[in-house]
Amino acid sequence: MTQDAARRRTLWQIALLSAGFLVLVAISVVSIVLVNKARDDSRWVVHTVEVENQISTVLLDIRRAESAARGYLLTSQAKFLAEHEAAAQRILPNIDKLASQTTDSPVQIENSKQLRAAAKSRLDEFTMAIDFVKRNDIPGGIEMLRDGSGAAVQRIGEIASTMRAEEDRLFQMRTRAADRSQTLAAVVTTAGSGLVLILAGASIFLVRRSTRARDEAEQQLRDNNLNLEATVETRTADLREANEEIQRFAYIVSHDLRSPLVNIMGFTSELEELRTDIFTRIAKYSRAAEAASSVPVPIGDSNPAEAPELQAEDKQLSQDFSEALGFIKSSIGKMDRLISAILNLTREGRRDFHPVEIDTRELIEAIISSVAHQASEANAQIRVEPLPNIVSDRLALEQIFSNLIDNALKYLKPGVPGDILIKGRPKLGFVIFEITDNGRGIDPKDHTRIFDLFRRAGLQDRQGQGIGLAHVRALVRRMGGTINVSSELHTGSTFTVTLPARWNYGTQGKEV
Repeated sequence: MTQDAARRRTLWQIALLSAGFLVLVAISVVSIVLVNKARDDSRWVVHTVEVENQISTVLLDIRRAESAARGYLLTSQAKFLAEHEAAAQRILPNIDKLASQTTDSPVQIENSKQLRAAAKSRLDEFTMAIDFVKRNDIPGGIEMLRDGSGAAVQRIGEIASTMRAEEDRLFQMRTRAADRSQTLAAVVTTAGSGLVLILAGASIFLVRRSTRARDEAEQQLRDNNLNLEATVETRTADLREANEEIQRFAYIVSHDLRSPLVNIMGFTSELEELRTDIFTRIAKYSRAAEAASSVPVPIGDSNPAEAPELQAEDKQLSQDFSEALGFIKSSIGKMDRLISAILNLTREGRRDFHPVEIDTRELIEAIISSVAHQASEANAQIRVEPLPNIVSDRLALEQIFSNLIDNALKYLKPGVPGDILIKGRPKLGFVIFEITDNGRGIDPKDHTRIFDLFRRAGLQDRQGQGIGLAHVRALVRRMGGTINVSSELHTGSTFTVTLPARWNYGTQGKEV
């Protein structure tokens, strides 16, 4: 139930974070769109102001041109003529600029055309009046200017008023649009920010709730760990005590079995020593009994074949007796070796390990030197790759590798040159050793069996009691490691031993 609640809280947090992210994206997109629209609307408002300014500029230049022309007509001074010409030259280009600024409005386009025509007509009147003055006909020029000024000026004023009215209408419309855009952008930003704050608050609430739940779970886990550690420590102590009791029992049983076994061996030896005397007496009693029960016969009429027959029976009986004694002695020897093996295992289980820094390659090479003669007879080579050093019990390590190398040599294929490879590598605080051979191999169904006590696999044509690998496994386990085998029949075997790189003496156990 707690896991389901934690999963739901996690899903809610993910959903809220996703929603917050989507809201931020949406707000950003909408805000960008609205800001761009508000900027465009503001630009059109400014554009309207610029158009109105341009209309004023055109009208101002027309008035300047007219004032300068009137001054020239009245005074004939050249400076008024220059002012008139300068103002007149700016009028049409400014009207063209005004036309280019109002291309967005068909009404203003038409108004610009009419304004240009009226302004050009008025400029033509200025030109004709000035020509009269230049011909010294000042009254004619004044009359010319007075006759045409009324209609032209009125027309220009009407067109300019119409254009200003249109721009005022556009200004109001564009101002409202700009205000709407800015207001909408502000509303979206405010609403989005509020929604983000709400989502953030919900996320914080869920995070705090999840944190409290996690803290409670961690506290419960710590309590459980304490209880578990106490339980494990109690169980470990119980198992250690039971294991020691089993070792003591095995030692006592093995030790007590030796006494009757020695007696049996002694009596068997005595029977073997009495065998000749027993069968001599049996043969003597058999012949005496035969002689007493038979009818006396004349000398020369006895049957000489009966005595050899009795001797043959006695000989066969002696051979059967010797064979039985041989079986008894063989079984006694096997039992003695098994009892000795059990005693050795129990003694090894009680031995304290002493971890030291070990040059693994040096240790392996010393073992290889001790089996050099055996390897030579088997026509086998033993290769050793670079090996990492290890902190462990030297004697236990020697026993482990001695058994594995001895087995690799013992179970090579007859007539095939043996090849045994020993290599190792460190991994995550452990050292992994591999002993690979090209021998007979082991059937996969026997991979577990070979590590059991007194169990052997495959063809039983080599001496052994099935103790070596069981002893190796016990040693490896005591040092906190593992051992396993990878093999197929007729393809060789690889024994993998994994041991702590720095074995902790305080964690050693007692195991047979």
